[in-house]
Amino acid sequence: MDQSAVNIGLYVILSGVLFTIGIVGVLVRRSAIMIFMAIELMLNSANLALVAFARQHGGVDGQIIAFLVMVIAAAEVAVGLTIIVAVFRRIKTVDVDKLHSLKG
Repeated sequence: MDQSAVNIGLYVILSGVLFTIGIVGVLVRRSAIMIFMAIELMLNSANLALVAFARQHGGVDGQIIAFLVMVIAAAEVAVGLTIIVAVFRRIKTVDVDKLHSLKG
């Protein structure tokens, strides 16, 4: 077993742990900001796995896809935080359980 196989396994395990923490964060938290942070954690764990596999195979495809995911995540954060600020100004909370008043 060569050294890169051990490293890729550790990266994948770390990526899985981070993704699991993100899923738990989405399911447990009620604050919209915390849910966005958990989603970002899941996206970054997927990026870690993509970069690790790209390193193992010697290509840059995974790194390019990870870069595109980071660009999309930055745009998602900008739009998502704008929506959260607008909702907070209207109903004075970011608790997702209390957002039923926005239905119309």
